[in-house]
Amino acid sequence: MSFVTPFEKNNFATTTYAEAMAFYRQLAAAYPKQMQLTEQGMTDIGLPLHTAVISLDGDFDVRSIKQKNKCILLINNGIHPGEPEGIDATMMLVRDYLVQADRQKELQNLVIVVIPVYNVDGCLNRNNYSRTNQLGPESYGFRGNAQNLDLNRDFVKCDSRNAETFNKILTYWQPEIFVDNHTSNGADYQYTMTLIATQHCKLESHLGSYLQKKLLPYLYGKMQARNWEMIPYVYHEEETPDGGISGFLDHPRYSTGYAALHNAIGFMPETHMLKPFADRVKSTYAFMETMIGAIHDDAATIFENKKKADEAVAEQKKFVLNWAMEKKKVQQLPFKGYEARRKPSEVSGLPRLYYDQTAPFERPIPYWNDYAPSLTVEKPTAYVFPQAYAKVAERLRWNGVKVEQLKEDTEMEVEMYRIKDFNTTKDAYEGHYLHSDVTVEKKIGRQKYLKGDYLVVTNQIKNKYIVETLEPHSPDSYFAWNFFDGILMQKEGFSSYVFEDLAADFLQKNPSVRAELEAKKQADGAFAKSAEAQLDWVYRQTPHYEPSHRMYPVGRVLSKN
Repeated sequence: MSFVTPFEKNNFATTTYAEAMAFYRQLAAAYPKQMQLTEQGMTDIGLPLHTAVISLDGDFDVRSIKQKNKCILLINNGIHPGEPEGIDATMMLVRDYLVQADRQKELQNLVIVVIPVYNVDGCLNRNNYSRTNQLGPESYGFRGNAQNLDLNRDFVKCDSRNAETFNKILTYWQPEIFVDNHTSNGADYQYTMTLIATQHCKLESHLGSYLQKKLLPYLYGKMQARNWEMIPYVYHEEETPDGGISGFLDHPRYSTGYAALHNAIGFMPETHMLKPFADRVKSTYAFMETMIGAIHDDAATIFENKKKADEAVAEQKKFVLNWAMEKKKVQQLPFKGYEARRKPSEVSGLPRLYYDQTAPFERPIPYWNDYAPSLTVEKPTAYVFPQAYAKVAERLRWNGVKVEQLKEDTEMEVEMYRIKDFNTTKDAYEGHYLHSDVTVEKKIGRQKYLKGDYLVVTNQIKNKYIVETLEPHSPDSYFAWNFFDGILMQKEGFSSYVFEDLAADFLQKNPSVRAELEAKKQADGAFAKSAEAQLDWVYRQTPHYEPSHRMYPVGRVLSKN
């Protein structure tokens, strides 16, 4: 069999889901000792998510593979099915490594795990129009899945069965390197391929240093030698890239940020939307082939770096929850673009932006790719939380976190957070009203926990995942994604005309509180003019105010109880 892909035989048309799976089944049947195609779990549309594993020595057991010090490369395709280059390129890539014996030496120290189509739901929802800014292919899938979720915002919150299955796949295979194939939107420029790498400052030091000093220079150099010169993803704050581009801060909601929680170095190749589809597929193929070469050439170091990172994270004491760009650390990046010009709009008659492809240029632009910690926390000995929050516990477990359950009712001293302030998105964001800019107050005391409540000890290689999801002021914490919103609403209140007398009596018996009230009135004019605000303030100082309001229910065990 020649195993010609639909892309190759249909004038560069992208593959349908049915065609892709039929192709992988044919390969698996023809090469059963080198490839396994397996159903891993479900998607929201009710069809399974598959992995295709290419292991030339026929070893498909992850424990055995790791014992042989082999690296694992996980490739994800079709997370946005309107960006289908990876689907087509990976089909050809897998075939070529199975069929062409002379290429197989590159897989001696490597096992490749492929998700042929991740967003099965969107891939089945084919159309011709949703990628308005994209040049081909003629037909493609849709960005949203069956719940109309963008799966590249779902890795931590896991609203979809797709994401649940993906969490389990990545946790099982624990790849050293992760590639998630995409197509860009945005400015016009000369490059076919741009690249998002895991933000190096966020990675454990062994990984971040290796990425910056060795792996990225290798990838950029080899791709240029193959006539697919790359540039970092063109992420610009100003209207055009001329003012500079920034390294993307990939929080764990995104694939590369999520992979970083597992100490995997992630890459998001982003082909340019306005380049011919055939070129976009070919450059994606070239990038993955180059990545395989990089791993083959340096497999021992890459394997050892992840091992060291896992060991370091298990012992790590302090964790960074958020980052701020270091504007003073700026590089000059050679950039091949097109001149940005203005002309009258045929729609509005007003000036509009366009990129003049008859006026290419090459000149340096500012590039910022360093971030400094803006929020750091010291990990506790353990986290403890009520069994009412089973959805949190199951997500932790999907990610390989050891979650224990208390064997008996227990009282222990813990540090608790009260949610002091936060902002919430006005409009729905991926099925949630995301919280941000969370500030907390700390309180240490003894709390009662029941048999069956959850305990997560922080001596694990998954500590990054644990801390960044359970600390409420982390940008992609479970609190940020609304898993604990019940605590944000008071369940009881008061009638002012009744509480007035109780408040007056309370202030008479507690002169220090009266003094605080008077000081606040002096300092805050609006507060001084509002009887309702003053009464509510007093209410919150009394035993009548419910202690559970805004009390984050995840306790931090600071020492062994």
